[in-house]
Amino acid sequence: MSKPAVTELLKAAVDAVKGTERPGQAAMAEAVAEAVDSGRHLLVQAGTGTGKSLGYLVPALAHGERVVVATATLALQRQLVERDLPRTVDALHPLLRRRPEFAMLKGRSNYLCLHRLHEGVPQEEEDGLFDPFEGAAPTSKLGKDLLRLRDWSDETETGDRDDLKPGVSDRAWAQVSVTSRECLGASKCAYGAECFAEAARERAKLADVIVTNHALLAIDAIEGAPVLPSHEVLIVDEAHELVSRVTGVATGELTPGGVNRAVRRVAKLADEKAADQLQTASETFERLMELALPGRLETLPEDLQYALMALRDAGRACLTALGNTRDASVQDEDAVRKQAKASVENVHDVAERILEGSEFDVIWYERHERYGASLRVAPLTVSGLLREKLFADRSVILTSATLKLGGDFNGVGASLGLAPEGIGDDDEDAETPPWTGLDVGSPFDYRKQGILYVAKHLSPPGRDAQRGDMLDELAELVEAAGGRTLGLFSSMRAARVAAEELRGRLDVPILLQGEETLGELIRRFAEDAETCLFGTLSLWQGVDVPGPNCQLVVMDRVPFPRPDDPLMSARQKAVEEAGGNGFMAVAATHAALLMAQGAGRLVRATGDRGVVAVLDPRLERARYGGFLRASLPDFWYTTDRNQVRRSLAAIDAAAKKG
Repeated sequence: MSKPAVTELLKAAVDAVKGTERPGQAAMAEAVAEAVDSGRHLLVQAGTGTGKSLGYLVPALAHGERVVVATATLALQRQLVERDLPRTVDALHPLLRRRPEFAMLKGRSNYLCLHRLHEGVPQEEEDGLFDPFEGAAPTSKLGKDLLRLRDWSDETETGDRDDLKPGVSDRAWAQVSVTSRECLGASKCAYGAECFAEAARERAKLADVIVTNHALLAIDAIEGAPVLPSHEVLIVDEAHELVSRVTGVATGELTPGGVNRAVRRVAKLADEKAADQLQTASETFERLMELALPGRLETLPEDLQYALMALRDAGRACLTALGNTRDASVQDEDAVRKQAKASVENVHDVAERILEGSEFDVIWYERHERYGASLRVAPLTVSGLLREKLFADRSVILTSATLKLGGDFNGVGASLGLAPEGIGDDDEDAETPPWTGLDVGSPFDYRKQGILYVAKHLSPPGRDAQRGDMLDELAELVEAAGGRTLGLFSSMRAARVAAEELRGRLDVPILLQGEETLGELIRRFAEDAETCLFGTLSLWQGVDVPGPNCQLVVMDRVPFPRPDDPLMSARQKAVEEAGGNGFMAVAATHAALLMAQGAGRLVRATGDRGVVAVLDPRLERARYGGFLRASLPDFWYTTDRNQVRRSLAAIDAAAKKG
């Protein structure tokens, strides 16, 4: 019997979700099917409303081999597992004559650890959570959370943190979870047969489709030991986030708190000499970090070198001591040993990595208001890692609403380790794998539904300027729109200044990120037409409010990386030293991606109307302005401030009438 055509399968899936067929979705499904069947790689830009999850799920399920789908956000993982996959599998079952199985798989620390829950955390700073009498009330908020987690452990089938409603703090979760380094292993653990993380892995081994996250995909690539079962097809959704998520996983960090934790843990089992050596090294490192100034370290200061050598050597001595000693008097000795080893290994490995001073690493000090100073090391680029690990031995489909920047896919492709499109297509020995880019468009008519307005009359933003004319412009736009405004700011300070200023000028509610949980702020913004929401990075990508309550999206300035961002500036410099344009390859590409995501907040449904206003004249005047504008949806473009005010007023009037 011949395999059903992908168009026939897609129609069945769309009918099952009571959707409508979309040309872009059909084009995407056919392109994915062709890429998967031929073992090639594909980058697909699919605008909001295309229905891209069905566009890749249908051909992937039809292919019949195991597929891994990796997403950046929990929301999309849930949508796939709880809605899209069950409906699609049911719809395709009669045509495929089989019922593909699917499962979700996350990193081990996302699952409740029964050993830690029942045997407790090796006591450190967590002492005093409960009164010493059995059944007594918890003595803290943390204690209440732990009691709730114990109750939940009897009810949950998955042990997945994301299934716990309401959630608990990171500190509470840390009491009942372990990292892969801290895990005893199913064969050595008294609770191995009931382990939630092991059960999730077993389900994944049997599944045809495994839904995971970018972080686990990165761990699978970086650590060498496979975490994901072997698979023929990899689909990366929200692919614009992949490079930053992989960079995050590949970043090492040393903090005084983390080193002190290693000291406390190792003191229980290692001999006194080794423990004292780590204690002394820790004290030296802590004194040094008190004086650390934020910024990149292109060469290691001598005092830092000595401190890191002391940490590395003490860490190695402690790891040897931990392996050579047994102490039956320590309660739950194996777990205590595993936890101590994990902490010390991190200290040793990061110290050694920084001392090696690889030309492919960037090292810097960072200072956080709450957590103090940290020493960090990250790869200058992850493109080589992705090229070697991601694109070998499987077909890879990368998709997002924003992959085509400045008119082509080559910028995003380069960050993934790919040569320009078409290079190497006919050369089997090419160093970079051949790939195809496809923009399937959007079901929205952007030129009729939206206006891109650039306030070219404003003064260009300076680094520390208050920009009074920008605040005046913002107030006038919000007033013309009758509220309904999502304000996207390049810094939290700018968002705060704007919120305080407009609260004093306008009679509309202004919500500010940080004053409530993000979910609550978005809910309130979506429920009230007059309400405005101002904030920074997470709002540029995380707001989905279709309808008339979000009809003005304002960007205060082009969101270039900060000039003092150690990693971005190092990447820019490396491109320049290689003869390229560092500003365009790094800073402008970063800004284009964020602006495309931010502008995408405006039109979320076919009936949406509104304005994206950029209060930065450089988008019109600067040479790179054309590249940035070409990365945005194809809105009707204007710099006429009076025209925009009239349009906003008309949109507001229509919304009120409707």
